[in-house]
Amino acid sequence: MAILNPADSHLLEPTRLALVALAAAGGSMVNSIAGGGTLLTFPALIWLGVPPLVANATSTVALWPGLLTSYSGYRDALRDAESWKVPWAIPSLLGGVTGAVLLIWTPEQKFSDSVPWLIWGATALFIVQRPAMRWIFGHTVPVADGAPLPTPRLGVLVMQYVVAIYGGYFGAGAGILQLAALGMMGLTNIHTMNGLKNWGGLCLNLVAVAIFAFSGIVNWPVAATMAVGAAVGGIIGARLAQRVGQQWVRRAIIGIGLGSGAWLLWERLSA
Repeated sequence: MAILNPADSHLLEPTRLALVALAAAGGSMVNSIAGGGTLLTFPALIWLGVPPLVANATSTVALWPGLLTSYSGYRDALRDAESWKVPWAIPSLLGGVTGAVLLIWTPEQKFSDSVPWLIWGATALFIVQRPAMRWIFGHTVPVADGAPLPTPRLGVLVMQYVVAIYGGYFGAGAGILQLAALGMMGLTNIHTMNGLKNWGGLCLNLVAVAIFAFSGIVNWPVAATMAVGAAVGGIIGARLAQRVGQQWVRRAIIGIGLGSGAWLLWERLSA
């Protein structure tokens, strides 16, 4: 278990904790809508003063309750997708284990050096999500509304395993890649796709959370505070995603991703 040093007591200042809890709520809302919530929570933890490796693990643990509440908000949209739950869960669980173990094995300095590029890569995925989804929908045979979902193809399940490795390792953008895989299967109902995306994220992050919890790289006081915000954000996000437009949310996330990546790279170069 990660214990705060006396020198790190500033991490528990009420104002700072309130801000990261707010970031966790926003991150869960974004995860419910499209994925990419880590682009809010990870920079917030870095700003708080948490080391990058610990910040990544803490963010994963803190956002998991939001995935749970968000998934529950998509129950109605998943009534026709019950047959997908087990096939989609298996590569998600296996990939989550692989990614989490890889993170633990990564030297902290090497991970810190790669963080700006990981953030920019996730932001790039976020930027191309909509045109990519339009292209995918234009080149696949759509599943008619109300028709049974096709059995997941082996290639798509392998892709989900690779996505889950990335999700267990860093996380930001994993939901976007899952939506792409679902689109390749011919799914066009975005609410069903978001529900399955949240189910996959719930599974892959469950094992990652368990591994991080026993690895000693989670800042528990901060994670617990953020988890409260994440749970509330997941409920709100699941409802908003099915009712409102998303353009301004997307613009804000892109701005935060580009800016935080540049800031972290500048810090690494000037250190």
